[in-house]
Amino acid sequence: MNFGKKPSPIPGCFEILPVVREDERGRFVKTFHEPDFKELGLETRFLEEFYSVSRKGVLRGLHFQRPPHDHVKLVYCAAGKVFDAVLDLRRDSPTYGKHAVFEVSAEKANSIYIPRGLAHGFFTLSENAAVVYKVSTVYSQEHDSGILWNSAGIHWPDNSPTISGRDAGFVRFGDFTTCFL
Repeated sequence: MNFGKKPSPIPGCFEILPVVREDERGRFVKTFHEPDFKELGLETRFLEEFYSVSRKGVLRGLHFQRPPHDHVKLVYCAAGKVFDAVLDLRRDSPTYGKHAVFEVSAEKANSIYIPRGLAHGFFTLSENAAVVYKVSTVYSQEHDSGILWNSAGIHWPDNSPTISGRDAGFVRFGDFTTCFL
């Protein structure tokens, strides 16, 4: 087995800890292996992969896709370090409206496995960070949505981050009606 699976306070959301191989040349990290993910009971079919590069102080999120284009997401840092957060939007979940936070970094080589029905965002802690996202459905602009970053009780590292106009315009969590049953 190439991975460990550490539970988070949110059901179905896990920190994935890979085996890191290091020698005099540097490091080698396997970020995904279908047989291992299948054995761990995780999604193995990812249809798209993206990455973003953000400067220190940038906050992206909280993003999600509405059904039927909701997706499982696997997120990791190829470079740098971020404060990563997920928010449970699943109405019948025992942790609806609760969040979990993680430090995700290239140094730790960890990733976050995010099930359907969770919003996701991150704040860049290092000078720059390259964050990779694998998703189980194809992006749909029509189903793309979000929750206002500072409306869900998450204690972000900075109260005045750099955010996009789009992210600043998302609905507050208290005004959100969930579409995740």
